Amino acid sequence: MKDRILQKNSDWDWEIKPETSWWQLNFREIFSYKDLIKQLVRKEFLGQYQQTLLGPFWALVQPLLSVIVYVFVFNRVIGVPTSNIPPFLFNLAGLTLWNLFSEIFLQTSRSFAQNADIFSKVYFPRIIVPISALWLQLSLFCIQLFFLILVCSYYYITGGITFNVANFILFIPVIIITAGIGFGGGLIFSVLTSKYRDLLSLIQLVIRLLMFASPVFYSLSLVPPNAKWIVKINPLSSLFEYFRFALLGIGNLELSLLVYSIVFMLILLLLSIMLFNKISDSLIDVL
Repeated sequence: MKDRILQKNSDWDWEIKPETSWWQLNFREIFSYKDLIKQLVRKEFLGQYQQTLLGPFWALVQPLLSVIVYVFVFNRVIGVPTSNIPPFLFNLAGLTLWNLFSEIFLQTSRSFAQNADIFSKVYFPRIIVPISALWLQLSLFCIQLFFLILVCSYYYITGGITFNVANFILFIPVIIITAGIGFGGGLIFSVLTSKYRDLLSLIQLVIRLLMFASPVFYSLSLVPPNAKWIVKINPLSSLFEYFRFALLGIGNLELSLLVYSIVFMLILLLLSIMLFNKISDSLIDVL
């Protein structure tokens, strides 16, 4: 009789376990929910830009206005040098990459709390919601990147900058690493902010401060030697230098800093996915 029960149990399609494992990432299952990811991306996109005057062009207007302000403050008033690169292009390159990190980080960190009603009604892999936030921000980033490439092309034609195809290839891994760091950090804080809502305000403050600790509007070579270690412990610092080198041909390149950024991203992604898988199910009762 006991053997029959064991044989019957082995044919079950679903098994309910009392605990969620630390590492529970089934790529085949996630891929099977690709239509749900598309619908979530569409929902967030329409919610953000529907019934607006400029629609998705706000993805260009906001950074464009910000660059104009930063050029006036940092380059006209303070006089920060831009290594013979037009100040508008120098700041636009830095702000484009920064927006990629900050938007992925912020939107991912809010994804769990904003979709708690969906989590409590139907089952699907919880990580799909952060993935949809990542997908949306990468799509909006493509719009900004396209505009940046157009501006680079204009300055290249007019002789403002030089272009090297071999260097241009570097911008792809830089984008991947930047998105990975933003996604990993956002995953961790998505768990924390779902339980402690006031952390959202703290995160926004930290993001603003981190922007000035990253070489977004200045080159790493301008940092005083006694303060350079503060910037170097920031895993984003080398990414801005390599991003400008890929597009503009300038930058203070240190391979050790790039390796540090890659290792940081991999460890952060591993820990964040483990934490999200372990705690996300138990947070449904809290929400």
